[in-house]
Amino acid sequence: MPVKLSEVAQHAGVSLATASRVLNGSSRTPAADIAERVKSAAEELGYVANAQAQALARSTTGLVGLVVHDIADPYFSAIAHGVQQAALQTRHQVLLAGTDIVGDGSPGDAELAAVNAFISYRTDAIILAASRLLDEDPRLAKALSQYINNGGRVVTLGPSAIPEARVLTVANREGATALVAALVAQGIKRFVILAGPHERNTARVRVEGFLHGLAEANLEPLAVVHGAFTSKGGYDATVEYLNSLGDNAQALSVLKDDAESPVCILAANDVIALGAMTALRSRELGIPTDIQVAGFDDIPTLRDHSPALTTYRLPLEDMGKLAAEMALNPAAKQSGSVTGTVILRESAGHHQPA
Repeated sequence: MPVKLSEVAQHAGVSLATASRVLNGSSRTPAADIAERVKSAAEELGYVANAQAQALARSTTGLVGLVVHDIADPYFSAIAHGVQQAALQTRHQVLLAGTDIVGDGSPGDAELAAVNAFISYRTDAIILAASRLLDEDPRLAKALSQYINNGGRVVTLGPSAIPEARVLTVANREGATALVAALVAQGIKRFVILAGPHERNTARVRVEGFLHGLAEANLEPLAVVHGAFTSKGGYDATVEYLNSLGDNAQALSVLKDDAESPVCILAANDVIALGAMTALRSRELGIPTDIQVAGFDDIPTLRDHSPALTTYRLPLEDMGKLAAEMALNPAAKQSGSVTGTVILRESAGHHQPA
């Protein structure tokens, strides 16, 4: 049978309330010698503190909920690592939920279920790292609004329709525009955009940035192909574009037209770009000799790929840390922002990879 708190109190010769204040973390602590006596009694008897009792005493559970799309995606795993680092500094543990495995439901249902679970566990804060939808689920907005009204804190990566949520703004549009400008400066004039899903704000805003950068250079994309925000999405979108050009010989003729610049694929994130590179290799097209590729994010696993991928580097772990700090510090600002930098590498013809 588990040791009861009343047994610890009796063994230490103190009241039940005093034992509770010592072991459940109340801000009202007794004298040091009494506290030490209670702790010694608990250790001797093998008492394990009750998490719910601790929460009531502290008005906190020491938990923070983190919602990602796919924990296997290096973008989200890097952010999650940053969240965990910051959470540990405030003695919080991270509860993690992914929305990519939805069963018979939808990603919206999976996210709502995760948020409701976090709320039921009385987490001190909830961080939504998954890209927000163009049309936010009203059920989710209602649940989180009530959670905030009850004292919880919510942080989203990017703007959302959740009232009073704290927002960490990411330079998605500006970064995409800067990436295009850097590639145009290298003489590239022909671009294909692998846009990801239009309903996801991150993908949509990055595509807007690509298009803005092209317009500034008086250029238009050869094609804009939508698909999933995954490696398979990049593979399928690339195959769709190549098939539109004809067979391999016809495609190569278009891609290597000597009168024009090389064609460069602009992918809305790195995993889409990596899927595109796999598709290009399956058609025996060389990178960057036949076609060039650029991504977005600079996920940690890029070091394992060749040729090295040109991309826009975001400080992913720092984003996680900042989001956690905004979530766990009641006095934190309601908003924050992060920016990145263009990284030119071999996949877009740069001969001195970063």
